[in-house]
Amino acid sequence: MERNLFKYIWRHSWREQVYILAIVLLLQVFYFISLDLPKRIVNDGIRGDAFKNGEVRVETLPFMQMSFGPYPSIGMPQVTLFNGIPLDQMQYLFALCFSYLFFVVLNGWMKQWVNTEKGRLGERMLRRLRFELYDRILKFPLSHFRKVKQAEIATMIKDEVEPLGGFIGDAFIQPAMLAGQALTALYFIFLQNFWLGGLTFGILAVQMAVIPKLRVKVRLLARERQITARALAGRIAESVDGAIEIHTNDTSNYERADIVDRLGKIFLIRFELYKRKFFVKYLNNMLAATTPFLFYLIGGYLALNGKFDTGSLLAAINAYKDLPDPIKQLIDWDQQRQDVQVKYDQVMEQFNPDGMLSPELQSLEGIQDVDPAPLAASNLAFTDESGARLVEDVSLEIGPDAHIAVIGTGASGKEYLGLLLGRLARPVAGQLRYGDHDLLQLPESVTGRRFAYVGEESYLFPLSLRENLVYGLKHRPVEPARYEGELQRHYERRIREAVRSGNPPLDNGANWLDLEGAGVASPAELDGRVVGLLKDVGFDEDVYQFGLRGRLDPVRDEDIAAEFLEARRSLRERLQRPDVAALVDPFDPARYNKNMTVAENLLFGTPVGPELAPDNLANNEFMRTTMRGLGLGDDLVNMGRKIAETMVEIFADLPAGHPFFEQYSFISFDDLPMYRELMQRTGKLGTEAIQREDRFRFVRLTFPYIEARHRLDLIDAEMEEKLLQARRAFAENLPESLRSSIEFYDPEVYNSQASVQDNILFGRLVYGQAQAGQKLGRVIAEVIDAMKLRPRVIEVGLDYNVGPSGKRLSTAQRQRASLVRALVKRPRLLILNNSLAVFDDSTQRRLAERINKIMEGGALVLITDNLALARLFDRVIIMKEGRVIEQGEVRELDRDGSRFRELVGTVAAAAE
Repeated sequence: MERNLFKYIWRHSWREQVYILAIVLLLQVFYFISLDLPKRIVNDGIRGDAFKNGEVRVETLPFMQMSFGPYPSIGMPQVTLFNGIPLDQMQYLFALCFSYLFFVVLNGWMKQWVNTEKGRLGERMLRRLRFELYDRILKFPLSHFRKVKQAEIATMIKDEVEPLGGFIGDAFIQPAMLAGQALTALYFIFLQNFWLGGLTFGILAVQMAVIPKLRVKVRLLARERQITARALAGRIAESVDGAIEIHTNDTSNYERADIVDRLGKIFLIRFELYKRKFFVKYLNNMLAATTPFLFYLIGGYLALNGKFDTGSLLAAINAYKDLPDPIKQLIDWDQQRQDVQVKYDQVMEQFNPDGMLSPELQSLEGIQDVDPAPLAASNLAFTDESGARLVEDVSLEIGPDAHIAVIGTGASGKEYLGLLLGRLARPVAGQLRYGDHDLLQLPESVTGRRFAYVGEESYLFPLSLRENLVYGLKHRPVEPARYEGELQRHYERRIREAVRSGNPPLDNGANWLDLEGAGVASPAELDGRVVGLLKDVGFDEDVYQFGLRGRLDPVRDEDIAAEFLEARRSLRERLQRPDVAALVDPFDPARYNKNMTVAENLLFGTPVGPELAPDNLANNEFMRTTMRGLGLGDDLVNMGRKIAETMVEIFADLPAGHPFFEQYSFISFDDLPMYRELMQRTGKLGTEAIQREDRFRFVRLTFPYIEARHRLDLIDAEMEEKLLQARRAFAENLPESLRSSIEFYDPEVYNSQASVQDNILFGRLVYGQAQAGQKLGRVIAEVIDAMKLRPRVIEVGLDYNVGPSGKRLSTAQRQRASLVRALVKRPRLLILNNSLAVFDDSTQRRLAERINKIMEGGALVLITDNLALARLFDRVIIMKEGRVIEQGEVRELDRDGSRFRELVGTVAAAAE
């Protein structure tokens, strides 16, 4: 990238800059005319000076006469293009006034156009700059990521280049427009009176000389503020990443102290910045305000002595009125120029590390395949940032179908060899070749498709599990998206803007899935392959549980929803068995469910959004109207009074945190005094006499009540019937505005707001049944397996969002997901760099055996600390202190006195 910001701007936007600058030049002509017209209005239109020809007064003057010449030096007479329109003084005054209005409006409109185009130009360039910086991140050598903080890099692209976007549009146009306006006004003042012009020029020269010098310290403080703020962002990111360590070590107050210190430094810098900035502003304003005083004083004196006409004085004052602002803005622009150049320099320093990847390695047009070949390393050496040799003089060859284990103890350097083989680190000496190709020069279009690498720690993107598992298939757009009508026009506009902003015309909405790379013909087959690999790595049961808790869109996946409805009916038949019949209280529109809350029974559906959420139901006007219309309000108030009375009595002497507060979750410990006082205040009042707000408090207590759980005998058959009437009235009379806020339970309809498990169950677990959850889980699993729906449930589980960095998954789950992601693209070479270390020994063995089988016909390199796994592989490489001390086939190395027997044999004996 260009080091100088102005060169960068001009190189990428010179056409737009020239076009807008031409308009700015034309704008100065109109501006000069708008300055001259007030003088002509006063002198010619009002005083009538132009109508006086000596002692003779003319009745009319030509308006808008167009002529040029004469030019005696070249013998050219005066040429008149238009004789003008003859007007008397009144008409002439009106014509001048309307001309003034026209040029003011035209001048303002053109300024508005120029500013709009500047803004668009700036935003395009900012978009270009941000993309280029992000593009450079993708070309950073991987070793550089160990030296930078992700929060600081993100802050630079997001925030620190933001001011550059505002400046880029102003880089050439703003000074041209401001300088043009200032010079035009200054020239006009000189035309009116030389001395006033000289005075104006002198004061402006002082401003231009003094103010920038005073702002030097302001600029330095601004740079210091930027650096400290960036460091603060990085420190906050460290606190987020290290949250577990902070809590487990009780260092939260130490972290607070560090942040307090950093905020204090920023405060002092910003306060000093404000003091200096506002002093400069005061000085600038004072100098600007002094000039009109001198205009009135000197210009008035000259006018009184007949040496200066009133119109010219008025025009000069009017012209000066427009001078301070462009001068101030020019000074501000110069300050901004220096600031953004500093920002740009700092950004360039961070985004120009040594060893940047060549753009050809990531080109869309690069070669996409090479023939299977051996991977050969010759005299490889690798050092870390301190210069320590971590790999030394390593030579080996990995055949296209070889399965190799790399083992070693202590600081053997085997992990760094894995990084070198995966091209994630660059050797300082030696060669890596894949057949006839230099591995380091192969484009990522080959290595990204044909090689796979899984390290000790895996990163997952904050997307669905499915998106993460097929991430390795998204190399290039396979099929363009189809748009129609307005969407097509919007797409075309997006692509045009992307190209004009220097971004590649890539559409995120296109189909990027390389199905051929996965060896499948359709997305459905791809899901099947993913499900098979989940089973291979032992991740299928976890994803199955995600699916049971996940949601399904019955409109998008109508067939799957129909199958789950069939599973619901099958489960209902199985629940007729005596051993499980008492586990579930099914949803029945005509029956009150004692294992649901009162609120759930009234709604008999799943709320969508907060409008009808159980916590908000007591305040819902439609629900209150429904209960009032059925005479249920007083019943619920009385029920709430009984609950409050019981809870106040039970909790009277209990401490906060007692298990009863969780079991009877009507009243929290903090609300207990309020309800105690409420009972005292309303104890002797009849239900009708209780105030409206107190009635709400009592009714609110009834909504979380579950008869089967709390067993206060508050809901008898009569109360059940009233609640059922309220349920029916609520559903039948629900206003249109609330229709989208709930999805009712229907035995024949899939509920899109409920989980898959809840849809199949279509009921509530009965309280008080021992191990009801485990028993019911087994019955549901029987139904799902009998109907061969487990893959369907897993497909729903694949939509599970894994969260930032995959933190909603355990470490072992993330590692299994990374193994599937590597295997789904059928790599020719798979490097597992200590990636099985998070599992126990038996799991490592099962995974190694399974991956060995999956990778038949391809190359597999397992780098591991589990020495016993070496016997599962064809060949073994043993490393010590960065060197290969022994390598060969297992049957050759498995002999007395070998290093292999010493390591692996010892492990086997210890295991026995």
